[in-house]
Amino acid sequence: MKVRLVLFAGLRQAAGFKRETVSLPEDATVGDLLECRVPNLLGRTFYVAVNEEFAQRDTVLHDGDEVALLPPVSGGQAHPSRRGFPS
Repeated sequence: MKVRLVLFAGLRQAAGFKRETVSLPEDATVGDLLECRVPNLLGRTFYVAVNEEFAQRDTVLHDGDEVALLPPVSGGQAHPSRRGFPS
């Protein structure tokens, strides 16, 4: 089967590519994909999404799936007129 692997932000720089199509055996998992294609990223913190839904390492992949690796994000600034929680 073939899946599309897409990396964002610093993960893209660390892996040396932004996106590629990867051939995997049937019943391969997210963990299998990570171990075979981006083992150098396994010590980093990131989120995985399969077809725009958060996924775990044991998520089984299917032909045509898109797997995205996303770094953690934080920060931002609240709008000055909204202190605390939005109304």
